[in-house]
Amino acid sequence: MAVQHRLVQCPPDRVWDVLCDGDRYAEWVVGTYDSRQEDDRWPQEGSALRYRLKIGPWTFDGRTVVRIHEPRRRLEMEAKAGQHASARIAIELVPWGGETLVVLDEHPLRGRGWTFHHAAIDAVSQIRHRSMLARLARTCEEGAGGAEAEAAGAGAGTHA
Repeated sequence: MAVQHRLVQCPPDRVWDVLCDGDRYAEWVVGTYDSRQEDDRWPQEGSALRYRLKIGPWTFDGRTVVRIHEPRRRLEMEAKAGQHASARIAIELVPWGGETLVVLDEHPLRGRGWTFHHAAIDAVSQIRHRSMLARLARTCEEGAGGAEAEAAGAGAGTHA
């Protein structure tokens, strides 16, 4: 369905830390306005998030389950919409110097998603994913900048 990538201006560890905080997904996943981890195992394989999506006047509850967890490298999830539909969402982190190339791949997995999959849906998905990766980058970079500034401030003024 849609594969997008973005170069994030911080190391993979910082991006992974954001991915490991299930309560923050609403900050960067487009359309999601509330998210919470089901338990403290996120993002271990089999763990899940619950979230709310808002599309126009409609609100939907959803659940995403981790299917593949390769720490600091790859997270693959199945986002479930109702009992019979789901999508595969894969996020890969590629070290790129001191930065991170984030590759996002999403496509229908079960249900009628295949029926409605066509060029127009792909175009909308590409726009959504570009926005989502921009939000993820901003979330990671703001946190990294704050931590770096804090570290620089802590060391400022100290002399041996």
